[in-house]
Amino acid sequence: MQGRQPATAPGMPYGSPQQVPGTYQGRWEGAGNYGFQAQPMGVPGGFVVPPVQNQPTMDRAFWMPIPPSIPNCPPGLEYLTQIDQVLIHQQLELLEIVTGLEVNNRYELKNALGQRVYFAAEDTDCLTRNCCGPSRPFTIRITDNLGREVITLQRPLRCSMCCCPCCLQELEVQAPPGQTIGYVVQNWHVCLPKFTIQDEKRMDILKITGPCVVCRCCEDVNFEVKSVDETCTVGKISKQWTGIVQEMFTDTDNFGISFPMDLDVKMKAVMIGACFLIDYMFFEHNN
Repeated sequence: MQGRQPATAPGMPYGSPQQVPGTYQGRWEGAGNYGFQAQPMGVPGGFVVPPVQNQPTMDRAFWMPIPPSIPNCPPGLEYLTQIDQVLIHQQLELLEIVTGLEVNNRYELKNALGQRVYFAAEDTDCLTRNCCGPSRPFTIRITDNLGREVITLQRPLRCSMCCCPCCLQELEVQAPPGQTIGYVVQNWHVCLPKFTIQDEKRMDILKITGPCVVCRCCEDVNFEVKSVDETCTVGKISKQWTGIVQEMFTDTDNFGISFPMDLDVKMKAVMIGACFLIDYMFFEHNN
């Protein structure tokens, strides 16, 4: 089965980001170099790389075809140059359902075609998981279809009470592991969940604003991604409603992330990190 590739204009190299309906073009004020910038391509002379055969894995999941390497792009993030949506599906853990003990979370990250882009797994010890609950510090390791760890998410232990503005939540995003590319920082607000996406130099790049009530029945919960001045909505992180049984008896969640096709890949990776932080803060509570 051939993996579906983005259409390219004549003379354009494989993987060039194309304008698709619903994406934003241009730059917004205050976003610096991380606004809507075209991704650099690493295939000289217009040479077209043949598509990679999409093979199913042992669990019958189909991986997204491997893209060519791109200069100045962290290894493994080339996948993000070709997509403007990421679907995150948390895997159901039977041991957690039967015993009530918190186990390490595992996630599939897919594109809009249902092809697996990455696999994410939490790496936290049993004592921390079950004593600290959803407020626990964690490390999440994200691997590509070659089994390489391409993104590492690290959350330190912080007070989870909204009345403590001095101990707000934070998440560090590394790609490759050991090299920081950005942060997700919680902003204190009396009513709304608010976050800032920052680059490796702690410069504000994007803002995230959630609803006043994050627990809703029979509908999605949306967190809007906005420009720094919050005048332009450029993306969205959505916690998807998964049905009354799953919502009531498990903490397994599904999320959707949308962003501009030509957003810098590092900021796309930081947005993925923001989704995991939002999950643990608001939706990871055992029912």
